[in-house]
Amino acid sequence: MTPAWIYLLLVALTWGLGEVVGERTLPTLLLAYAPPLLWLLPAPLVVGWALWRRQGRRVALAGALLAAWGAGLLHGRPQAEGALRVVTYNVLQGRRATPEHLARQLASLNADVILLQESNFTRADFGEALQDGLPGYRAVLATEVTTLTRLPLLDSRRVALPRHHRDVLVTTLRWEGQPLTVVNAHLGTVQVVDALAGDFAYLRRTRDARTAQVRALEDIATSPHGPLLLGGDLNTPPRGPVYRQLRRAFGPDAHDLAGRGPGWTFPSLAVRIDHLLTRDLTPTRTRTLPWTLSDHRPLVVDYRRLESR
Repeated sequence: MTPAWIYLLLVALTWGLGEVVGERTLPTLLLAYAPPLLWLLPAPLVVGWALWRRQGRRVALAGALLAAWGAGLLHGRPQAEGALRVVTYNVLQGRRATPEHLARQLASLNADVILLQESNFTRADFGEALQDGLPGYRAVLATEVTTLTRLPLLDSRRVALPRHHRDVLVTTLRWEGQPLTVVNAHLGTVQVVDALAGDFAYLRRTRDARTAQVRALEDIATSPHGPLLLGGDLNTPPRGPVYRQLRRAFGPDAHDLAGRGPGWTFPSLAVRIDHLLTRDLTPTRTRTLPWTLSDHRPLVVDYRRLESR
């Protein structure tokens, strides 16, 4: 078997196991959470070998294209303005920005709803100063997450995140005369790095904790009537059973329908783990901004009502 065929089969197998099996087993969990750009690293060597030997060029190109598709580099959807703008952003406890600078940047987005994670700021006065810099927004706080909105607030509640110290924040807002339920969540991280240290027991515990957390989100999704939106740092790549569970409960991923390019929200690993999922709303444009105020990047999505599609 030529290197071109080996490469194509390995890329297909890696993608298939991560997508179909995902977090159900520890080996496939590692495949699901590996930065997808890793699949592209051998491509220049394999394609170069095929061109030099004049053997398996189409197969090598197919493997490279499959790897590029899996990494999101070939993704592109039509985009347009929308009537509702939502932002989700993990702000890293404000460690890389002053509240005034962060407020100015957030205000520049002209968003109707802003979902912050890791908003348990290291400075005691950070949250108050941030709110002062965002006049017109009302802040709803929970453990480690904050929802800022300039839409009328009808209701809010906290739901404890299983096996974690965080809350899920559920707010009901009024948009265009109807209730809109917004869920702000920061799921626990699967500690893949512990596998490198041989601590598979801890890796298994973080995986099982996330399973319980996703079930809690599914329970939340069963109660609201009308448009429902889940946003936040979900620590979940856009593939695998967990991702499909969330999409079934809350609706399609905005980036899938209205994004361009890979949309990496955690640039140090070149992965997309922050999402906005909605039902009864149509995303019209999705952007990931190249800000450096956190280790994450903000995700900005415009929406319109589903029936106006």
